[in-house]
Amino acid sequence: MALCCYRTALTGWKQYAPSDRTIKGIVIGGLTGAIEICITFPTEYVKTQLQLDERSAQPKYKGPIDCVKQTVRGHGFFGLYRGLSVLLYGSIPKSSFRFGTFEFLKGKAADENGNLSPHMRFLCGMGAGVSEAIFAVTPMETVKVKFIHDQTLEKPRFKGFTHGVGLIVKTEGFSGLYQGLYATMAKQGSNQAIRFFVMETLKDWYRGGDNSIIISKPLVGAMGAIAGAASVYGNTPIDVVKTRMQGLEAKKYKGTIDCAVQIWKHEGFFAFYKGTVPRLSRVCLDVAITFMIYDSIMENINKYWK
Repeated sequence: MALCCYRTALTGWKQYAPSDRTIKGIVIGGLTGAIEICITFPTEYVKTQLQLDERSAQPKYKGPIDCVKQTVRGHGFFGLYRGLSVLLYGSIPKSSFRFGTFEFLKGKAADENGNLSPHMRFLCGMGAGVSEAIFAVTPMETVKVKFIHDQTLEKPRFKGFTHGVGLIVKTEGFSGLYQGLYATMAKQGSNQAIRFFVMETLKDWYRGGDNSIIISKPLVGAMGAIAGAASVYGNTPIDVVKTRMQGLEAKKYKGTIDCAVQIWKHEGFFAFYKGTVPRLSRVCLDVAITFMIYDSIMENINKYWK
């Protein structure tokens, strides 16, 4: 009886235990995220500042270039990296959850040749996005937005990462780190659904269904840029709402829907696309670099880790 129970438990464990490819996705994804964010953070900083610069108040910035000029003039070049530590601490688990979850779901949904059907590409990407939103992105993004917003105050409150996080938890509770959760889940889910769908579709088109064909890294980067651009135009309105819900003035909104309604009512349709230009440049570069780094590391590790 005991032996039977042991065999049953072992079988169940093997069924749900992460595969080698899933573990590789977690490890390589984390490393990829750390490298990528160090390269692209200034564009994320500018995008967030423009989204917080509401039209209903007196605009502080005339556009992305003016935002860069004012930031460098007031805080020096490294002012464009304010809040980097928050994203750096969060990018490793974020990318780990993203790629680990995608590889796990792909392993369950792929056919015998390792290919995904079009709708499964979308669903696996969505699953990866929702996973990273819940376990990494929401607290990371909330703290990042608050740090960047805090810099615009005459007397910034946050003296550093630890002090800032501690002050947020002290004044708003642990839930203060999870403001805009549903908006973030919608953003990340749609983000990764679009990106992985486009990326997997382009790769499948190029390979003709033969996964043994190696795609050159510049071409992978070009595919990633296309996937990134598609996600920007597809979900920037969600990103704007998410940013407002995570800002220091989020309490004036009753919820995610109320935030969207107020933006539409007081600022108009195009307010939902504020920050599109800097976000487009950041995301295209981000996704291109991410997939290039990820594929490169995966190919090299596969030579030694079968």
